[in-house]
Amino acid sequence: MGRVTSRTPVLRIRGEQRSTRPDTVAAEEPLEIRLSGSPLAVTMRTPGDDFDLVHGFLATEGVIASAADVLALRYCDSVDADGRNTYNVVDVDLAPGVQPPDTALDRNFLTSSSCGVCGKASIDAIRTRTRHDVAADALRLPLEVLLGLPDRLRAAQQVFDRTGGLHGAGLFTVAGELVAVREDVGRHNAVDKVVGDAVRAGRLPLSGHVLVVSGRASFELTQKAAMAGIPVLAAVSAPSSLAVELAADVGITLVGFLRGDGCNVYSRTDRLALD
Repeated sequence: MGRVTSRTPVLRIRGEQRSTRPDTVAAEEPLEIRLSGSPLAVTMRTPGDDFDLVHGFLATEGVIASAADVLALRYCDSVDADGRNTYNVVDVDLAPGVQPPDTALDRNFLTSSSCGVCGKASIDAIRTRTRHDVAADALRLPLEVLLGLPDRLRAAQQVFDRTGGLHGAGLFTVAGELVAVREDVGRHNAVDKVVGDAVRAGRLPLSGHVLVVSGRASFELTQKAAMAGIPVLAAVSAPSSLAVELAADVGITLVGFLRGDGCNVYSRTDRLALD
């Protein structure tokens, strides 16, 4: 398995003080996903929880609906200059009857840790329709529980404490219980890892749950929440206009600027219990 962090020498400047010392930085390496030996996608990710990432990616892209749709997956023999396995290629065999995606139709699956949907051909092509009726979810989320979730997510981000360079995604119950947390250099990878964990455990759809992300709420993260059946997506930073539009369209409660004692609720405000 690749390293989650790396040590590198830095010149540290703090006011008048200068020093040279090693610093811990988050690792970033490519992960190539193949279907029966054929390349499907490359994403820049933090090594770790790769099988969760692959399951989550395939589920949020609409390729699979459950773990039963994956017959097998394994690391391929991708080696470095010294002949060591890099663990940077995962090959997936889909179960009989599961149709592989036609990547020529609507997406070049080459993504980076920052762009997420940069490879999508158009907005229409990425409105993947979820199998789950998110709008019908009857979740009621107490405001005091919602306001406490960012601190709970931050407390669970162990690698962030050492690097300051990773996004976090946390899945919570309506009572504020942490179900799963994942970290990655890419916010969409962190979400895919959380969703993939649920796919492998047979917990989809994630009705009655809240997804909290440490950065902004993008269109792609909103789509991933919808594909996993998550009724509430909350971000500590701002949402994009397309995220708001999609959340309203599929019935997700979208929360932004979730900090301290406040937040902005952009859609499905009826799910928030204010008293």
